[in-house]
Amino acid sequence: EASCNGTSFRNFMLLTHRGVSGPAILQISSFWQPGDALSLDLLPGQDAAEWLRQMKRERPAAELRTVLGDVLPKRLAQRLCEHWLPDRPVRQLDEPDLRKAAQVLSAFPLVASGTEGYRTAEVTLGGVDTNEVSSSTLESKRVPGLHFVGEVLDVTGWLGGYNFQWAWASGHAAGGVV
Repeated sequence: EASCNGTSFRNFMLLTHRGVSGPAILQISSFWQPGDALSLDLLPGQDAAEWLRQMKRERPAAELRTVLGDVLPKRLAQRLCEHWLPDRPVRQLDEPDLRKAAQVLSAFPLVASGTEGYRTAEVTLGGVDTNEVSSSTLESKRVPGLHFVGEVLDVTGWLGGYNFQWAWASGHAAGGVV
């Protein structure tokens, strides 16, 4: 689950050689600006602290990276334990260790250095202000006879075909007038 500026999206996430991607990241990118804090809940829908306590009871001899590797990609679990989490058997984690690990897992700080840019963008913002067009015909209020449709308008749809639907519906609305 990716979160930024009070908005969260839970969906798939892809770890790439260049950073993070996937539906959760692409969707939250509409709410992110350079300098904004991003966080990832790597165990969404679970109480990470309670899950870690359960692992300590059920699998005390297992390394933390091993139990994490059962619920996260193994290489991610390994990297988390190399850099942010204790790399030892879960029986050796005391309550402060468990709370700290749970915090990392439930609100992993993601420091975004930027985007891939417009060349590869799947999510963009901006366009002609919808206040500048008729809501029924999409005709410009400034230039009679000029209509704006689809993503040229400042209308952002969620991933999953919403922008296609907006393009078709707005095209139909404008085309029905001409």
